[in-house]
Amino acid sequence: MKLSPMLLGAAMFALMTSPAAAQAIGDDAAACNGNDGPAIRVNITGLKDRTGRLKLELYPANDADFLKDDRDLRKEGKFFRRIWATMPASGAVQLCIRAPSAGRYALLFTHDRDNRNKFNFMRDGAGFPGQAKLGRARPTLAQAIVTVPAGVVTTTIRAQYLRGLGGFAPLG
Repeated sequence: MKLSPMLLGAAMFALMTSPAAAQAIGDDAAACNGNDGPAIRVNITGLKDRTGRLKLELYPANDADFLKDDRDLRKEGKFFRRIWATMPASGAVQLCIRAPSAGRYALLFTHDRDNRNKFNFMRDGAGFPGQAKLGRARPTLAQAIVTVPAGVVTTTIRAQYLRGLGGFAPLG
């Protein structure tokens, strides 16, 4: 079967603009782009704008260590990983973070809109693989769990921002 140039062009455009075809960005991008796991490919949706930087943090999957200060985790000899990425000007946003081995981890995404490397509740965004609205409460471990195989797993995080008295929620 021979495709017309117009149909072939449309098919190529759809493939190139789909999240699955996007190239991962960030410090660990090569792991996902080369399918060299264990790693997590994260499709980010719902961004408020294209300002600032993007960050992923990977924690041990237990309540005691989830969102604990990275200096404390390292002092205790526990795993912690953080990657940064410059916000792309356009297109799908896909980040990648390596895991030390296959297993369960807790994943946090933040959109550092003011480039200050400190979370600003009034301005910055956050998200977890679980698609529940964050609201005003501290996120639960269950919202952040990702199971990583020996290869690369893909998940989607919908960014959430402060939306008045109801707390954090997706924009749309």
